[in-house]
Amino acid sequence: MPHDVPLITTLAAGFGLALILGFAAARLRLPPLLGYLLAGVIIGPGTPGFVADVALAGQLAEIGVMLLMFGVGLHFSLADLLAVRKVAVPGAVVQIGVATLMGMGVAWCWGWPIGAGLVLGLALSVASTVVLLRALESRGELDSSNGRLAVGWLVVEDLVMVLVLVLLPPLAGVLGGSSAAGGGAVEGSLWTALGITLAKVAAFIALMLVVGRRVLPKVLWWVAGAGSRELFTLCVIAAALGVAYGSAKLFDVSFALGAFFSGMMLRESEYSHRAADESLPLRDAFSVLFFVSVGMLFDPAVLLTDPVKVLAVTLVIMVGKTLAAIALVLLMRLPLNTALTVGVSLAQIGEFSFILAGLGVGLNLLPREGQNLILAGAMLSIACNSLLFAAITPLEQRLRARYRWARELALRPDPLSELPGTVHSESLSGQVVLVGHGRVGSRVADALLARQVPVVVVERRREAVEALRAQHRPAVVGDGAEPSVLIQAHIARASLLVVATPDLFDARKMVEIARALNPGIAVLARGDDSAEAELWRQEQLGAVVASDAAMARELVEQIVALRGEPAVHGGHGAASQT
Repeated sequence: MPHDVPLITTLAAGFGLALILGFAAARLRLPPLLGYLLAGVIIGPGTPGFVADVALAGQLAEIGVMLLMFGVGLHFSLADLLAVRKVAVPGAVVQIGVATLMGMGVAWCWGWPIGAGLVLGLALSVASTVVLLRALESRGELDSSNGRLAVGWLVVEDLVMVLVLVLLPPLAGVLGGSSAAGGGAVEGSLWTALGITLAKVAAFIALMLVVGRRVLPKVLWWVAGAGSRELFTLCVIAAALGVAYGSAKLFDVSFALGAFFSGMMLRESEYSHRAADESLPLRDAFSVLFFVSVGMLFDPAVLLTDPVKVLAVTLVIMVGKTLAAIALVLLMRLPLNTALTVGVSLAQIGEFSFILAGLGVGLNLLPREGQNLILAGAMLSIACNSLLFAAITPLEQRLRARYRWARELALRPDPLSELPGTVHSESLSGQVVLVGHGRVGSRVADALLARQVPVVVVERRREAVEALRAQHRPAVVGDGAEPSVLIQAHIARASLLVVATPDLFDARKMVEIARALNPGIAVLARGDDSAEAELWRQEQLGAVVASDAAMARELVEQIVALRGEPAVHGGHGAASQT
């Protein structure tokens, strides 16, 4: 029986060594990914001894990127993406431009041609998907407003890089690379390539939004109906990898972007949480292989031969790009913590940088030395990224303690976090404070508005608050579990707090804050779990409506209506029996 199987050898060596070194790093209170990176260096071609298959490791790592982006899409709705567009789109575009100019400036100091400088700058401008998501997940900020902004920023970067990868080959001749086309031909091919690329990306997004959000949830529903866990898991993985591969081949978008959109479409299904749980082990395992593959590409000799250039590249990634992102976020009137989080999130490079570097070398635009420098910068920035995230809170505290401008930036109010001055005082006395304006909350708000009951809405999604204010309805953006948010909703003068979000854990904190500010306030909460609802009642936190009870009442009302019986009497009687 043959035992020379590079796939199994690469997996065994990669996972085994990553486990040992990752555990050692964790025991030393260092990020485990440092151990994963070091494992890749040890089994890579840059060190003596055993050498794993670099090409196979790269492909396995690509699977990890796809599965990870698929998982992000399962927790990231289209509304979340649209909510951050006003910051993420201009911020990402300007930040890419600034980082590219910094990279070109460094390359110019080294005497490199303009084409090499452009490729180097672009490679240093785009962050790694895997590193960012792992960092946000470990800090529990993936679903926060800062996390959604960072992910949206990254999606915009990916879209820009898709265009760059398509436009670089026809421009190679002008930039000094290997292209035999003349100037007119280059110009014609450039505009043609740009038009085709934009059309393909638009077609992909339209197909996913129109067809994908209807077809993919139905497919998941049909497979779940078979009652087989294996088939369900297979459906989830097939959707992630199949859509990613198909989108890359048909529309020339990245695997990661295709997987992200497939996850975002599957989010429309009620089985989205189960899909996320089923794919989690594979996501974790293959994301480890990503870090191992990065380590395998790294040649430690470059640290000895070109230490100054490695330092310059690393400073552009970790300092220049970070400061540019922080400045852009602050210019958009967002708080200091948001700016620091976004800046640190982008202080690394990854998969797109490797693709750009390889393309640049293939087009004779980037010297082989440049590719090694990009890999060295990626290695060092990834290794330090977790440390930068850990430094956000102490850095913010130190800045606020020493500088007045930092305190002003930290306390800078979000324009949507305060009620506008045009709200009448009559609407802020005895009003209902409604936390959550989703599927349930919006219906509650509309019903109260129809009865002329004053309502102040508290909602995390900026686009929802903007839409409510466009209708001249009082609303503030923020987390209802934060005291400052409830204060802005004038909870002290409210008669009732209605929590329309299903998470009773957060609702409990809201009730504690509300009663501290308004001891006599009544509370009504929504719960999706009957056991949690019963505990809620036992602790006398307020009235609660479990989703199954509400569904039962609605079913009873429908039955009564179909039987032609009096709706009020029959409905109440049946509901009480239920």
